[in-house]
Amino acid sequence: MIRYKAHETAVIDNGSRIGKGTTIWHFSHIMSNCIIGENCNIGQNVVVSPDVILGNNVKVQNNVSIYTGVICEDDVFLGPSMVFTNVINPRSAINRKTQFTKTIVEKGASIGANATIVCGNNIGAFSFIGAGAVVVKEVLPYALVVGNPSKQIGWISEYGHRLNFDENGIAICAESNEEYQLKNNNVSRLKKNTKKSI
Repeated sequence: MIRYKAHETAVIDNGSRIGKGTTIWHFSHIMSNCIIGENCNIGQNVVVSPDVILGNNVKVQNNVSIYTGVICEDDVFLGPSMVFTNVINPRSAINRKTQFTKTIVEKGASIGANATIVCGNNIGAFSFIGAGAVVVKEVLPYALVVGNPSKQIGWISEYGHRLNFDENGIAICAESNEEYQLKNNNVSRLKKNTKKSI
């Protein structure tokens, strides 16, 4: 019994595993041996290449190609037309299918529309990549990065709000009232959220 929903124009190859509650929209192609978790949303004209892994509750907007070597953990957001790469030095005349580079997008991270992630640069948990950014180095958890090449301009909460740290290195999320601590250029959440999950 199929536990997910797929539009009639979607193509789903043999060997793919798709979790219950997931929806796959028009003209998308789910290739063989990829794993898609539960309650994901795969937008229109999306390609999920072989051996890609998507966790639970991953939101993929329209026109995204997720290439072999990419792993997205739970609650990741991939904005419209954002781009992954999986080879550092591609050449049409040279086959480098055995040289795909892994990229991990950690739990809760958001990647904005038209951003590009150069392969091998992991995206930290709950980080936020601004629209159009070109990521050419590792992104720290909770980091807010923008630009080409991307540059960190601050920190962001799990609810997606800019964090302003006081002299003691403490910031409070404007929406959830959760407390965060900045120490040694790393952010951690101190207070457990009491609101319903988003």
